[in-house]
Amino acid sequence: MKKVVIGMSGGVDSSVAAIMLQKQGYEVIGLFMRNWDSLADGELDGPTTASGMCPQEEDYNDAKAVCDKLGIPLHRKDFVKEYWDYVFTYFLDELKKGRTPNPDIMCNKYIKFDMFAKEAIKLGADFIATGHYARIKDGRLLRAVDNNKDQTYFLSQVSKKQLENVLFPIGDMIKPDVRKIAEEYGLITAKKKDSTGICFIGERNFTNFLKNYLPNQPGDVVNIETNEVIGKHIGLMNYTIGQRKGLNIGGTDERMFVVGKNLEKNILYICIGEDNGYLVSTSAIVDNINYLGKEKITKCTAKFRYRQEDIPVELEWYNNEVLVKYPQGVKRVTPGQACVFYDGEECLGGGIIKEVRKNNQKLWYL
Repeated sequence: MKKVVIGMSGGVDSSVAAIMLQKQGYEVIGLFMRNWDSLADGELDGPTTASGMCPQEEDYNDAKAVCDKLGIPLHRKDFVKEYWDYVFTYFLDELKKGRTPNPDIMCNKYIKFDMFAKEAIKLGADFIATGHYARIKDGRLLRAVDNNKDQTYFLSQVSKKQLENVLFPIGDMIKPDVRKIAEEYGLITAKKKDSTGICFIGERNFTNFLKNYLPNQPGDVVNIETNEVIGKHIGLMNYTIGQRKGLNIGGTDERMFVVGKNLEKNILYICIGEDNGYLVSTSAIVDNINYLGKEKITKCTAKFRYRQEDIPVELEWYNNEVLVKYPQGVKRVTPGQACVFYDGEECLGGGIIKEVRKNNQKLWYL
C-alpha cells in the first residue's frame, strides 16, 4: 500500500482530501505545520479565537480531531525559522521597496512543497498531498474544476520537480460537495469558515500588524494630475496600486485611487476617478520566472492578480525575464504581484512583476 503524507491545516479542504485518499486505498498520514510564533517574534497583538485561543492552536486541535475520527496518525512539525527566513523576510523586503508581495506564493514554494516534502520523506511518504484546488495530469498543472476556488495562481512558483509525486485529491471537486462530504462524516471542520489573510499568519488588522516589524513613516498624499498635496499617508507600505478604500482623505466626494509611490520623497500618488488612464498599463517586465510548460510559447493568457479574469497577452522571452504585452490595456497591474500564465486549463507557471509600462514607457510613479 502506497503511503501519502497530507498537510492537515485544520480546515475542511484538507480534511476531505484525507478522506478521498483513504477511499483511493492509500495509507494516509497527517502532518500539521506550525510556521508562525507571534510571541517569539515580538508581536503584541496577535489574534485570538472566540474561546481566547490562538487560531493556530485551534487549527491543530481541529486537525487532530479530524485525524482521530478518520483513524489517521497526525504529526506536528515547526517551520517557524524557515518561514521567517524564506517567506516573511521576503515579504518585508518587498514592502520596503514599495512593492506589493504575495507571501502565500512563496510559502508554497519554500515551505509546503519543500520543507514539508522533506519532512514527509522522513515519514516514508511515496506521495505528498494537500487540500489545494488544482489538478495534475500527465505532469501538467491544471486548473481546478471549481473555477471559483482554483488555486493554481498560488502554485505558480512551485517547480516541476516539486510537483512530482504530489496529489491534489479535491482538485476535481466543487466546494459545496467538499463541505457535504465533511458533514456526512460528521467532521468538526464541515462548517468551519475558510481561512483568510496571510498564509499561516491569518486575518488581522494589517496596519497594526506591520507596525511590529516596519516603522511607519508618514508623508504627503499628492494628486498626480494637479501635483497638489491633499493629505497625509501613514506609511507607503500600507498601500497598493489601485487601492480605493482606507485612504481617509477628505475634501471630495469623488472616488480616489492609489496610482503610485515615490520612495525617495515618501509620496503617495492618487488620482480622482478611474477613467483618466492612470491605472492602465500596456506591458510589464516579469522576472523570477518559473516556467512549467513543455515549450515556451508567445501567446497565452495571464492573470496579474488572483481574482482577475484571464487577459490575452503576448510574451517576449529574455533569459529569466519576460516582456508581457497587453496592448488593450489592463488596470492595476502592480509590481511585486505574481503574473501567472495559462494555456487553456493548463497553468504554465509565471513570475513576479518587476516593472510596469504604458506605451513602452516605464510608469515612473509605480
